Amino acid sequence: MAAMAAGRLLERARAPPHLRFNPFVLGGYRPASSGAGCLRSLFYLHNELGNIYTHGVPLVALALLVPGALPRAPPAVAWLGLGHYVACVSPPLASVVYHVFMSHRAGAGLYRRLLALDLGGVAVVNALGAVPIIYCALPCQPGPRGAALAAYGALCGLALWGALSATSRAGRLISFVGPALFRWTVVGLRGAVGLGARAPLAPYARMEALAVLGGLVNVARVPERWRPGAFDYWANSHQLMHLLVALSILHLHWGVAADLHWAAQHPCPTA
Repeated sequence: MAAMAAGRLLERARAPPHLRFNPFVLGGYRPASSGAGCLRSLFYLHNELGNIYTHGVPLVALALLVPGALPRAPPAVAWLGLGHYVACVSPPLASVVYHVFMSHRAGAGLYRRLLALDLGGVAVVNALGAVPIIYCALPCQPGPRGAALAAYGALCGLALWGALSATSRAGRLISFVGPALFRWTVVGLRGAVGLGARAPLAPYARMEALAVLGGLVNVARVPERWRPGAFDYWANSHQLMHLLVALSILHLHWGVAADLHWAAQHPCPTA
């Protein structure tokens, strides 16, 4: 079955138009198929297989790793751990669903919904991923903390709207600049003013650097831009972006785990 399906792979000119978004990937496109056919494509080589597994493997690893690294904390901190878990697994889970079913025979309409799901995963890690960073900067100041979280939530909502409205990868990347600048400001203030723990700041900085690098690689479409057709199956820009994003989420996890351990050990004084 897998060999038969692999033998039906399409060149770019014969692929459905909505799947021809990378002009430097010239072959290996799956033909339109049923949901079961999309699932069978997990087991033969095509130009989306690397995209599936470069987020599928990190998804399993994060799902298993994250819970055991978080502290057993009082309810005031435990809810942050649950949000952090959702933040870590949402982007790779949404990405896997998107890449598995993007060749479904339902066509461009379903593809647009799957793309929205994929962008939603990015929005979730942007929104929920930063909550512990902000919370642990102002752990005992509920008023300023609530205002900061509300402002950040509004920025994330605008970012998702912008990403869904954008017509290019560059436009989608630019949509998430606002939340990123907000996070950078919070992390910078934590380092400069001494808000919260210092240990998580280095992982947070590496998280941001890896995420930006991944976005730029994806927009630039390198290395396939330099040798069209040579990276159709492996080591193209989207796969490299997936790996960089997975590393970024891992550094987010390390930073948040350190923050939550610190918060659990430094409860706010009671009146």
